[in-house]
Amino acid sequence: MLIAMLRRLGCEVGDLGILRDERAGLADALKQAARRYDLILTTGGVSTGEEDHVKAGIEQAGSLVLWRMAIKPGRPVAMGIIDGTPLIGLPGNPVASFVTFVHVVRPTVLALSGAVPSALLPMPVRAAFSYKKKSGRREYVRASLRRAADGSLEATKFPREGAGLLSSLVETDGLIELGESIVRVEPGDAVGFLGYADLL
Repeated sequence: MLIAMLRRLGCEVGDLGILRDERAGLADALKQAARRYDLILTTGGVSTGEEDHVKAGIEQAGSLVLWRMAIKPGRPVAMGIIDGTPLIGLPGNPVASFVTFVHVVRPTVLALSGAVPSALLPMPVRAAFSYKKKSGRREYVRASLRRAADGSLEATKFPREGAGLLSSLVETDGLIELGESIVRVEPGDAVGFLGYADLL
């Protein structure tokens, strides 16, 4: 998925394969990659588990600039610099990886290539679902669009939760963006919809 999205942006992509969950070996592999590539992108190993060594590997090989974002799915994101080469560490779950690619990797790639990323403008639609979330965090809800009886577009939420459900991306039309100040959505509320075609 990530390689396909990078190629869609015009990138030449090299795949380093699966690296072992060992801090020293990971740091060495990242330093080697920094000599060959303009951007290093990793997935997995950036959370707080005992075998999540990407953050420590970045700190050993270079410098960590950012770790964790107030976003769901996708909180464990790491950004760093290794020998002048930027690195972005994405979460391992596919939906979290997709969301953070759209909001972190895509604008970074565009900026590195000299393009000016345009702001994503959600389309207003009507919610056909209830949802609760925490304040102070931006959330993205997978949703499909349908035409209501009055002709309005309304969004239905994918029935299952979980950032590991790749099917939730395949079987929906886009993401409902819920800003930091929103804590509740009820049927009939106006919400912002981002179609996948606009995100890629």
